[in-house]
Amino acid sequence: MTKTEDRRQRRHHREFRIGEPLWGAEERARLRELAGQVSALLAATKGPAGEPEGPPLSESDLAVAATALWRARKRLTGVKERSAVQASRLLSMSHDALDAAGVLIQDHDGMPFDPGLELEPVDFQDEPGLTSERVVETIRPSVYLAGRRIQMGQVVVGRPVALGTTAEDADAGHH
Repeated sequence: MTKTEDRRQRRHHREFRIGEPLWGAEERARLRELAGQVSALLAATKGPAGEPEGPPLSESDLAVAATALWRARKRLTGVKERSAVQASRLLSMSHDALDAAGVLIQDHDGMPFDPGLELEPVDFQDEPGLTSERVVETIRPSVYLAGRRIQMGQVVVGRPVALGTTAEDADAGHH
């Protein structure tokens, strides 16, 4: 410890002084070597703007994480218990962070359905009161990364019931 470091330590009560590291010369040399390797790795992963690029994102892992976040947020919507409200707030913050990073999670509930949409209908069901086909439930959201779809949404589509038939009549005709 240098004289300056020793003086700095003596300004504090003995209980709060930081002791000399118990490392020998070999351990210190190894620590310097490892720190140099980490610095070299960090420098190698810097992008053109000088910011770390980090490991490449797996689109499928990102889509799975976004879907899990979406499901949790959807289940907690409207819940008033204190811990659930806090969890909902954290999920919203996570969702906003993904959004800021260029990940868009799209829910399709209530939107008009058209066979030309890039959605995977997993079921069609007759719904009284509908005048056109609509998504009645999103099973899995569509996920986009920087404007490019990395996961196709899965939906349940509601169809209007024909005039003069009941939902049971329509179901009997489709089986």
